[in-house]
Amino acid sequence: MWLHAAACAASSTDSRNPRRYSKAEDVIAIAIDQGTTSSRAIIIDNAGSVIAIGQHEHEHEHEHEHEQIFPRAGWVEHDPMEIWDNTREVIGQALSKLNLTRHDIEAVGITNQHETAVVSDRRTGLPVDNAIVWRDTRTQPIVDRLVADDGVERFKAQVGLPLATYFSGTKIVWILEDVNVARARPKPAI
Repeated sequence: MWLHAAACAASSTDSRNPRRYSKAEDVIAIAIDQGTTSSRAIIIDNAGSVIAIGQHEHEHEHEHEHEQIFPRAGWVEHDPMEIWDNTREVIGQALSKLNLTRHDIEAVGITNQHETAVVSDRRTGLPVDNAIVWRDTRTQPIVDRLVADDGVERFKAQVGLPLATYFSGTKIVWILEDVNVARARPKPAI
């Protein structure tokens, strides 16, 4: 939440900030806020003040936004490579506003979409499929499978919450099962 407050503070500051920041003394952190509707990078000085921000809006309302993918009713996906590109872009924007490089940053903080899930191929490091967004409900059959014996409270003692489609665990199961099914399908002749 503090990142959202910092972003609001940054947007209300004078973009012609006359103060020059001494790289070694003033810049301590870059906060990356990768959300459902935007990606931001916020540079914070050692006093805790926002000194630069880079932002990239997502696709549904602005020209340069990240695409919201709706393959079926109740399904919501994002392209993980687009998220990665957007994140790199906003980091570059924020750094360039102060003529900084990655070497000038002491720490990185990340907040993201929480229960959005993506699985990468361990050999290539690339995503095996689109990210399944936190609000996607396709994993209800997996939740139903898991609750069949012990109900929705099955894992509550371990995780503190009842089973639901919101959580990333069922999304990861869905991705892994879907990818394994896809790999087993015969390849089309070219």
